[in-house]
Amino acid sequence: MQLSAYTQEFRKNLNIAYPVMLGQLGHVMVGLVDNLMIGRLGAAPLAAVSLGNAMVFIAMSMGIGFSFAITPLIAEADGAEDLEGGRSYFHHGLILSTINGLLLFLLLLVAKPVLYYMDQPQEVVELAIPYLNIVALSMLPLMAFQAFKQFADGLSQTRYAMYATILANVVNVVFNYLLIYGIWIFPRLELEGAAWGTLISRFFMLWFVWEILRRKKKFIEYFKWSKKEMIKWSIFKRLLSLGLPTALQMLFEVAIFTATVFLAGNLGTNPQAANQIALNLASMTFMIAVGLGVTATIRVGNQVGLKAYRELRRISFSIFFLVFLIMAVFALLFILLKDILPGFYIDNFEVVSLAAQLLIIAAIFQLSDGMQVVILGALRGLQDVKIPTLICFIAYWIIGFPVSYYFGQEDKMGSMGIWLGLLAGLTSSAILLYFRFNYLSRKLIRTKELLNV
Repeated sequence: MQLSAYTQEFRKNLNIAYPVMLGQLGHVMVGLVDNLMIGRLGAAPLAAVSLGNAMVFIAMSMGIGFSFAITPLIAEADGAEDLEGGRSYFHHGLILSTINGLLLFLLLLVAKPVLYYMDQPQEVVELAIPYLNIVALSMLPLMAFQAFKQFADGLSQTRYAMYATILANVVNVVFNYLLIYGIWIFPRLELEGAAWGTLISRFFMLWFVWEILRRKKKFIEYFKWSKKEMIKWSIFKRLLSLGLPTALQMLFEVAIFTATVFLAGNLGTNPQAANQIALNLASMTFMIAVGLGVTATIRVGNQVGLKAYRELRRISFSIFFLVFLIMAVFALLFILLKDILPGFYIDNFEVVSLAAQLLIIAAIFQLSDGMQVVILGALRGLQDVKIPTLICFIAYWIIGFPVSYYFGQEDKMGSMGIWLGLLAGLTSSAILLYFRFNYLSRKLIRTKELLNV
């Protein structure tokens, strides 16, 4: 097949992906704004935000991963022009996501004492606990928002969640500025001020997306609730069968990145602060790939509904190729700007130098990180989640984490060794997931051709 067969899909892929990219970047931007503003208070407060957000990010990623189950089901129903089915998936998904937000909030509150047993600097833990108390509550509006977002994404209407996220970031910046530093009539709350800014912005984000979607003609029929179809356990079961493995996929990946926070904390406050800077920068480029991963889920889900499996494979490879090119550009930028970017976070020579070293490895794993997330998205569109979950566990925790733990010791490679483990895990994941997608997509084509003979 000629190269143009793939490149001709780039425009459509990007049209679907760019609002998701900006929306996902918005989630990371909340952390970025907290980091930039708190970084001016010193290394210990920055490390405390890192520690608190490490736990929040695990919970948030599990919740977001769970909500991803809504998108392929909506996309398949949309491709098959099944309005009733799509509406039912949306309603049940919203109920489950809201319950999930409550459970994650409670889980974070119960898990707080774990920080005292993770061999982290005492001053960092004492600063992180009050921050975590407030940010944990934001799981409630965030998970409800995710249900609306994944529903709209499944209908290829990705821009509305983007609008909500961008405006929520403006709200976050304003309240951070007022509450961290005590501007005008507001008290100086420092880290707790950043947490309140996050909480307020996420409630705003939920209200905005609900308000805008319910007024649009495209969505009106989906917002009609019927008592007869309110609770169908078969729908809940299908959402759970897709959502739980997807949440575990996210957990396995995010947890290994979070483990780097704790491993870096064992090396001291400055290595932990440097690790947070490098993670934050890598997270922003990763969200670009997440946007294309969602695009893969949507477009593959549509082709599954149409039973057009050759098109499914061609479109998927166009997305794989596109993400490879984009992440290669980011890799080059990380290498060229490694000594400049960390300086925007903190004025500390040792922290900046350590972060610059980590960005070299981050540049290398951009390619495999981007590939693994879009292939996972394509597999999600095929509603194949169980084997990919096992692949993620093996790649990150059987291959990647032991490398991080062994080489991340202070008497070996330190922070660089921790990030070598990330590189090993992400690369293994990308390769194994590609084999899985290649096998399934070819199998679907062969099965359809045999049935047509």
